[in-house]
Formats: sequence, C-alpha cells, structure tokens
Amino acid sequence: MGTIEQGASGLQFCEPSIFDRGTPGRTGVSLPPLDVPSVDVGAALGPLSRVQLAQLPEVSEPEAFRHFVRLSQWNFCIDSQFYPLGSCTMKYNPKVNEWAARLPGMANIHPLMDDSLVQGALQLMVELAELLAEIAGMDGVSLQPAAGAQGELTGLMMMRAYHVAQGRSPKKVFIPDSAHGTNPASCALNGFETVAFETRDGRVDPTVLDSALAAAGDDVAGLMITNPNTVGLYETAMPQICAMIHERGGLVYGDGANMNAVLGRARPGDVGVDVMQYNLHKTFTTPHGGGGPGSGPVAFKAKLAPFQPTPVPVRDGDKYRLDYDRPQSIGRVRSFVGNFGMMVRAYTYIRELGHEGLKAVTDMAVLNANYLAARLQAEFPLAFNHAVMHEAVFTDKALESETGVKTLDVAKRLIDYGYHPPTVYFPLVVRGAMMIEPTETETKETIDEFVEAMIRIKREAQESPEVVKQAPHKTRIKRLDEARAARKPRLRWTAEAADES
Repeated sequence: MGTIEQGASGLQFCEPSIFDRGTPGRTGVSLPPLDVPSVDVGAALGPLSRVQLAQLPEVSEPEAFRHFVRLSQWNFCIDSQFYPLGSCTMKYNPKVNEWAARLPGMANIHPLMDDSLVQGALQLMVELAELLAEIAGMDGVSLQPAAGAQGELTGLMMMRAYHVAQGRSPKKVFIPDSAHGTNPASCALNGFETVAFETRDGRVDPTVLDSALAAAGDDVAGLMITNPNTVGLYETAMPQICAMIHERGGLVYGDGANMNAVLGRARPGDVGVDVMQYNLHKTFTTPHGGGGPGSGPVAFKAKLAPFQPTPVPVRDGDKYRLDYDRPQSIGRVRSFVGNFGMMVRAYTYIRELGHEGLKAVTDMAVLNANYLAARLQAEFPLAFNHAVMHEAVFTDKALESETGVKTLDVAKRLIDYGYHPPTVYFPLVVRGAMMIEPTETETKETIDEFVEAMIRIKREAQESPEVVKQAPHKTRIKRLDEARAARKPRLRWTAEAADES
C-alpha cells in the first residue's frame, strides 16, 4: 500500500439492526431470584406506567456483544486515523487522562456523598477552577455546565443577572457573522435580541461595530465574540472592541471554543473579556463525540462572581466544601456539580503538561495549521489571505468553476483515501468552505500524507471529475441522499419503518 491510498476494501460484515435480531423469550443474562418485595408498577406509577411493553430486542449475549463490536468497527475515530474536523478540534486524547479518570477514588464516588468523604474530589475541582481561571486571565470559574453550549447559556444568564443587579435590562447582544451558530440560540434562550453585523476580511472591524452600537443607543447588553474566530483568524482589535462595549455599559462574552490556539500565549481576560466558556472536550482532550459527556466551564471576572451557579466548590481552611449560600446566584444549571470525570481528565492534562507544555500545545497547533495552509493554498485557495491560527478555511469557488466538482465531492472522495472529511460548508460566510484543523497532536508526516491526498483529488477533479462526484467508492454503503436524510430524518426504529426498508 502506498502512502496515499490508505482507504482500502476488505471483509465487512453486514449487520442488521439489533431490533431485527433475536426472538421472543431469548435472553443474554441470568438474574438471581428477587430478594425484595414485588411492586405493583401500575399502582406505583399510576398514569405514567406503560400500557404495553417496550419493543426492546430479545437477543443472546453473543448477538448483543457482536452488535456493539460491529458498531465500533464501523465508527471512524481519532484513535484510528487523522480526523481533520475544523472548529470541533478532534485531537488525540492522551490515555493517561483515561487512567486518572478510572482510578477507583475518582470513578466510584457518588455525588450525594457528604463533603467530608470526597475531599480529594473537591480539592481537584477547586484547583482545576484556579488553573482554568489563570489560563484565561479571569478571577473565577464555574465547572458546573455540562457542554460548551450550556456554558454559553450560563455565561449569558450571569450577564443578564449582572445587568438586573445594576438596575438595567438591556436587550441587544451584538454578534459578528463569523460567530459560532450556538451564539444566537443562547441569546434567544435568555431573552436577548441578537444584532448581527458583518466582518471585513474575516475579522471584526471596529468602525462597523461602532455604527451598529450607535444605532442601539443605551440598549447594549453585550457582545459575543469568538477569538480566534470561526474562520481561524485572531481578532487583532480586541482591546478596542471590548472598550467600545464597556463604554456603553455592556459586557463582553468570549466564546472560548478555540482556546487551544492561544494557551499560554494570550489570555482573553487581559484584553477585556468579562466572561467566557471553555470546551474541556476540545482544548483539554476529554472524549469528544457520541453525544457527550462534555464539559463547558465558565470563566468570569470578579464582578460576575456573585451570579455564578451553585453549589460552588470552595476552600474552607485546610478542607473543602460545597458552598450553597450565594443569594444572587442564577441557580443550578446542571445536576450535582457537573461532569466530574471530564474534570479529572482536564486536570490531569494540565498537570501533565505544565505551563511550558500548554504553550507548546498552542505553538504546535498554530504551526501545523499554517504548514497545512502553506502546502494547500496553491491548490485550494484560502478564504482569507492571512496567517491562520488553529485551522485553515479553504473555498471551492475556483475548483467548481473549473471542474464542476464541489466541496461535498472532495469530502466524500477523502473517505476513499482513508480520511474523515473536514468540516464543510461552515462557516457560512465562506462559499463552499472546507475548514481543516490538524490540531497539535498530528505529525508532519501525517499532514503531508493528507495534503498529498487532497492534491490527488484535485488532479482527479481536473482529469476525471465523475470519479470524484460519485465518491465514496470503497465504503460499505455508497453516497447517501443527504438532503432527504436532513428533511425526513428517521431517528427511532419502528417495525413499520423497517418493513418499508
């Protein structure tokens, strides 16, 4: 096998749905006799009790085990190959983090245990919050939010509570067109009005923002800004931008989804950001994908501390406890104290690397992205002609006009070469966007192999465009009708739907 054709055909097992396996009465478990009194479920649950049994598959242990092993074999994961998904930061997770999270003292504790019995866990949470605050240039951190999007929601709730405490109720939150898509949704859930404004050449132009602010008068609640932004560029006017918001009584929310591009090199709090969320599952390498669990801690300046979620892990002399006495708190945003296993992984990662190691993470992430951009931009033009940070965004404009091949076709053809496609058609401000993030964990050799595959696909598009348009060719299932899947998704198995198939 050459260095390019990494995707290959091989024996693959055709796995029917688990619901299509088994037979009534078959089981894969043996249970001891009931040693507690039986319960009349109907009487106990009343109208909540089922009127018919759940349609669960009845399979043997080998059938169940083979089913889940097969699913794992079909899945594309960062442990098997390069995963250049831009914005999502799919980087390799060091296995020492997994070891730490599986230590019995970490994995087996229960959230309802008394504070005196979980001193180690509380100490870890307090120290992790301090580390994350220092990295961001903030005064405090709430570890409670369970995902980056929930961190956004929490941060905006704290902003709203702050304004109310100041006797204000401004409604307008300004968001550049390079922002993450969750930003407007978080605003809407908090009762804010989103005011979108255009960027220029990939970055926020203070003059454009100033015009938008002038039209809002004193109804300025704040600004949501991602930095480095969604097109992979650093917002060089951050001090001026933050000052403009503060002068009008607003607060600056920084989307910290791309913090792996600035660790140890720049701190959002130092340039005027008031509150931001981390994505522990991105920047600090906790498991990513599959619906979670994630973790989205919120870092904030001291003026927002009274409004953080409760309970708050705190030091109390030489001991640790959960503090519930926060009268101005926005309340609880997550059951218990958050996804503790994710905190253990992030804490391990930070302690393993240290200050110099975190700076090296950023240096390698930025170096890899710029190396990839330099090698590919002659074949696939960059959306913006600037040095990039953690990711590079290319456009298919020239390719499509020359060959008829589009971004989606390139993405599908990459599968044949053994690579997961990058993020496509996002951000929306770039036509036919291909957002590629190599992350700091990939070697030069891996990036070179990926670049050669992209160049090969470009040549195929020029010489045999139908080969690219009909890709993938080596997968178990060929190209799907994505428009139909998006418009008429089938999210739950039913016997009727199975019969239609």
